[in-house]
Amino acid sequence: MRVEVDQDLCISCGTCVDTCPEVFGWNDDEKAQSLVGEVPSELEDQAREAVESCPTNAISEQ
Repeated sequence: MRVEVDQDLCISCGTCVDTCPEVFGWNDDEKAQSLVGEVPSELEDQAREAVESCPTNAISEQ
């Protein structure tokens, strides 16, 4: 599984970073970004929770 953050939709609320900091972090524009190419299998549930929690649907699962 891969995740991607649409920078145009991200409002920097931090829900994804709080939910799964091993996969999501902040970029130089203070927007969320994926820190990994492929989400480790043991973090997939947390990453999916982050995707579902995003208030602007900025995160997509690839």
